[in-house]
Amino acid sequence: MGDKTNKKNKKKSKDEEEMDFPRSWLVKSLAKTYKWQLLESAFFKLLQDLLGFVSPQLLKLMISFTQDMSIHTWMGYMYAILLMVVAFFQSVFLQQYFQRCFVIGMQVRTALTTAVYKKALVVSNDTRKQSTVGETVNLISADAQRFSDVTNFIHLLWSCPLQIILAIFFLWLELGPAVLAGLGVMLLMIPINALLATKSRGFQVENMKFKDKRLKLMNEILNGIKVIKLYAWESSFAAQIQGIREKELKVMHKFAYLSSVSLFIFSCAPALVSLATFAVFVSASNENNLDAEKAFTSISLFNILRFPLAMLPQLISALVQTTVSNKRLEKFLGGDELDSTTVRHDSNIGRFRGYPHNVPGSLVAVVGAVGSGKSSLISALLGEMHNLKGYINIQGSLAYVPQQAWIQNATLKDNILFGSQLEEKRYQMVLNACALRADLELLPAGIDGGQKQRVSLARATYSSADIYLLDDPLSAVDPHVGKHLFDKVVGPHGLLKNKTRVLVTHGVNFLPYVDEIVVLTDGKVSEVGSYQSLQNSGGAFSEFLNTYAKEESSKAELGISLLLPAFTFMVKFSVYMQYLRSVGWGYFISIFLAYFIQNVAFIGQNLWLSDWTNDSIKYFNTTYPPSVQDMRVGVFGGLGLAQGLLMFVGTLLMANGSISASRILHSRLLDNVLRVPMVFFDTTPSGRILNRFAKVCDIFTVDEAIPMSIRSWLLCFLGVIGTLFIICLATPLFVAVVIPLAVVYYFVQRFYLATSRQLRRLDSVSRSPIYSHFGETVTGLSVIRAYGHQERFLRHNEATINENLKSFYPWIVSNRWLAMRLEFLGNLVVFFAALFAVLSRESLESGMVGLSISYALNVTQTLNWLVRMNAELETNIVAVERVNEYTKIENEAPWITDTHPADSWPDSGKICFENFKLRYRPELDLVLRGITCDIGSMEKIGIVGRTGAGKSSLTNCLFRIIEAAEGCIFIDGVDIATLGLHDLRNRLTIIPQDPVLFSGTLRMNLDPFEKVSDEELWQVLELSHLKDFVTELHEGLYHEITEGGENLSVGQRQLLCLARALLRKSRILILDEATAAVDLETDDLIQSTIRKQFSHCTVLTIAHRLHTILDSSRVMVLDAGRIVEFDSPSALLQKQGHFCAMAKDAGISSVDSTAL
Repeated sequence: MGDKTNKKNKKKSKDEEEMDFPRSWLVKSLAKTYKWQLLESAFFKLLQDLLGFVSPQLLKLMISFTQDMSIHTWMGYMYAILLMVVAFFQSVFLQQYFQRCFVIGMQVRTALTTAVYKKALVVSNDTRKQSTVGETVNLISADAQRFSDVTNFIHLLWSCPLQIILAIFFLWLELGPAVLAGLGVMLLMIPINALLATKSRGFQVENMKFKDKRLKLMNEILNGIKVIKLYAWESSFAAQIQGIREKELKVMHKFAYLSSVSLFIFSCAPALVSLATFAVFVSASNENNLDAEKAFTSISLFNILRFPLAMLPQLISALVQTTVSNKRLEKFLGGDELDSTTVRHDSNIGRFRGYPHNVPGSLVAVVGAVGSGKSSLISALLGEMHNLKGYINIQGSLAYVPQQAWIQNATLKDNILFGSQLEEKRYQMVLNACALRADLELLPAGIDGGQKQRVSLARATYSSADIYLLDDPLSAVDPHVGKHLFDKVVGPHGLLKNKTRVLVTHGVNFLPYVDEIVVLTDGKVSEVGSYQSLQNSGGAFSEFLNTYAKEESSKAELGISLLLPAFTFMVKFSVYMQYLRSVGWGYFISIFLAYFIQNVAFIGQNLWLSDWTNDSIKYFNTTYPPSVQDMRVGVFGGLGLAQGLLMFVGTLLMANGSISASRILHSRLLDNVLRVPMVFFDTTPSGRILNRFAKVCDIFTVDEAIPMSIRSWLLCFLGVIGTLFIICLATPLFVAVVIPLAVVYYFVQRFYLATSRQLRRLDSVSRSPIYSHFGETVTGLSVIRAYGHQERFLRHNEATINENLKSFYPWIVSNRWLAMRLEFLGNLVVFFAALFAVLSRESLESGMVGLSISYALNVTQTLNWLVRMNAELETNIVAVERVNEYTKIENEAPWITDTHPADSWPDSGKICFENFKLRYRPELDLVLRGITCDIGSMEKIGIVGRTGAGKSSLTNCLFRIIEAAEGCIFIDGVDIATLGLHDLRNRLTIIPQDPVLFSGTLRMNLDPFEKVSDEELWQVLELSHLKDFVTELHEGLYHEITEGGENLSVGQRQLLCLARALLRKSRILILDEATAAVDLETDDLIQSTIRKQFSHCTVLTIAHRLHTILDSSRVMVLDAGRIVEFDSPSALLQKQGHFCAMAKDAGISSVDSTAL
């Protein structure tokens, strides 16, 4: 019972949340903005619609001309020329209308993208947390695009009804009340179509949910790929993705079946409508003779009717989808903004209220345990927190260094200047002060966490603001670098000595030098005072002074983002073949046959009609025999039904085939991406990889766009062939014209395709920066706002959009260029069909004239569509090519080989390096230059060295994240190069630098393969000091963790990583700077657990905090990829070498020293 109430309450609160934003204003605003352009395009559309009804009347005159030999021949020529002129003007008006609509669509997309971007810069943190970065990027990639697409066809809302009314009016003139029968059939179709559309919409929404879920997980996998590889968890995550994908395909199946039914109804519709009308017309009275004039004028009018009737349901479903987008955009754009009154800049009030001691130019340290609210305090000073009461007053400009450095994908210089003017002297001074110069020379390839943090600090220092908010920037760097930064930048003699600095820190050794210390406990200020006074007070602060502080580092690329190379070659035929192979040849041949026979039935039906109209001459002035009439109606109806059924069968087969292709291509892509070596992920932006899986990119295209394109292309192609066949059958002279027309057509479309392909590629290449810049902005929002650089980022966003429009606008114009030329060709077909009918009027039956000209009138549209479909298919098939490209990337070594180690391996945990050399990529220098050493069983080894000395590379090579360039590593006598990667990685344990968690349950994060019992999990949680925390959680082990573990503190994430290590029970443990970003308390917990629980293991610890390794059996000192010292800590301290110098920097004089 309680559960039900809970659910109800949940639903209620969700509904309240849904109602919590202004509605129904976006469309009105857009309409108001673009009203004149909309009216102008409406005028052209109206002219084009009206002209469309002139052609059937001319066709009628043309038929009566061939029947009535008394009409002068020149009238026939005039009709033929008029047919062409009317068609020509129709083309001109239509293209003018399209040009305007597409430009409005483009403007709407741009306006929405900019509005969303502007909003993102001021959105409050609560609103921001409601959606992930990916979902926010979707607003501009999917939702704004949907608006743009609908704008192109918005006029059909009035144009379709207008065309339907006019067509019915002219049909009434031809056939009288019999039209009502046809109309009845059409009206019957509407509710059926509406029902199918609502059903389809339900499936689409469901499908989108699965797509979002799959993308979110994929994004996390790519961000945490290193951890997944280290733990050998690829297959578990692959299974999770495949599980979601199967559900997605299931929904696609249902959707495809629904589409087949609606297509069946749609393709039966014209046949049923004309059948009902003609049958009623002939049965109504014996006087009613179906002659060629009536039949073919009606057929032409029915053809005009087909378009609005086909478009209305599509338009309705597009509008329905747009309402979803509209709601999402209104929700985001109407969301809460930052409360600008929280932070005031009033010069009459003292500085930061609450700290009366704080004078301009002082250095205030903020300390406290994990979760005590240190980072929240900084966020509050920035105005980023939700304000309950009170306010903050700040005088002067701010600079902010966040705990997790935010680096833009740009050059190092751009990152430091951050939009300021370059002053070379100041820039060099900042580089030196932030200790960046030495590292730049050492590491051209990538930068680690410590360097990122220094770049972030350099950015702040260069900005020369008045107040500096520093959220623990010194924890992520080596001790000697930390000391250097404090001395040269932050401390009392640094570059910022005259500025106000608020420094959150875990580093106890800096505290004696600060002017004032603020101690936080549970979100409240518990003590404020100088170092000396607080130390003597014996309060919360004195508990801090017993341990030491930490370090963090993480590998990441920093470089200039490169545009994708532009491909100028045509899409290779082999790509099409590959897609068809994935569909299956059996399916493809059956699909082709179904559509081909359907087309034959269509031609048959029209030939039958043409023959039927000749009865009016045959039985002229005599009674029409009922048996003949029934046979005519029966065969005509039967052929119509056959078309519908064949269309249904073809579409069903297409659905099954394309879903099997989607399944195969996605599985291959996923399987290969997870087997690619780590170097690939280090050098490829994750956005580019994600695009292969994304909604608007490749897999989406394979799922939805390609099957549609192939179907439309086949139908268009068969339609054109059918039309030419009929015209040639009626007037064999036409064959002479077909060949030159075909040659012109071929050249026009080749020229267009080459241009269009390039423009589409440029469009997609220039679109990526819009999304990546937007994603980057959302991630670094607090930094951008702290520096007050919103305006600059807005301008940059506008510049990237303009860059994209430069290739999008020419694409619109190129479509109009093509359409004008193709429609002119179509108009020539009409002209020649009419001209040859005039020339051979003696020998031609009027039925054949009607048939050939009414077919010709239709060919213009079909020709245009064929090229469109050709271009679309070429554009879309590129997705298969791109997916394919990622299935061919060279894999890392096999996960499992024939050489299996013993089950108990490694039982003693001895490690032996023999002349081991390593480089990251073939073209780069060696990172490890001949490491040779033996590490005994159960030894505890500390590994130290400057940034870039090769410490992390040493752990990478144990897991074979990077393969050896030379030499080998033996673990318990087994050469690790002979093992499968999973065999190796499953037997070693690492607590990595970054505590990476994945969205899902807590249990999944500890044991993704579900091999371990709950009891064991509780045991390790107790050992890793998390049991109390997890017990308090409502769902316990099944507590949902958000993307990247955002709903846990950094300390808790690190303890979870410790729990993972405890679960694996292996004999070798590697700690890769594992206590980097945690406070002293957590660090202590981790260290003591490791000492107890891993006492029987060989432990390698990479540490920048020398205190953590003073109790090691031996310390290995690395420098530029070589071992320079390797001995016990006490021996090294006496030796006066590298280690001794580092110890001095950290204030250590002896092994049991606990200097502050």
